[in-house]
Amino acid sequence: MADFPAPSEGIALTHFIVSSDIDRSVRFYSDVLGGEVVMSGGGGPNIVQLANSWIIINVGGGPTEDKPTVTLEVPADPDVVSAFLNIRVADIQNIYETWSARGAHFLTPPMDRGAEIRCYVRDPDGHLIEVGQAVGR
Repeated sequence: MADFPAPSEGIALTHFIVSSDIDRSVRFYSDVLGGEVVMSGGGGPNIVQLANSWIIINVGGGPTEDKPTVTLEVPADPDVVSAFLNIRVADIQNIYETWSARGAHFLTPPMDRGAEIRCYVRDPDGHLIEVGQAVGR
């Protein structure tokens, strides 16, 4: 089983996404992108370990005592983005072909941008994910 993101010292960085269908999102991050499910079910957050990070997937909701003015929801407009997941890979063409075969829908094929080759994919709720490979490294 993958490690649960609970460090005994230091910090661990995770990425939290709001999903309208948790099971569908867990399948995307595990079956399509190749992550390992760490925690699922139970009505609470689900966690998928993806490489050396974790994706925490949960439903949205209104303000709570510790975030009194914040509402969590899926992207209202997937073309307006203020943050996105950035995945760095060793072989972008292989990742593009593998994830496409598993059902990922990329916005474009990988494009050479000079210092990197990159492309973008959305998860089932519209969250943007950049996939990039450094050139000449």
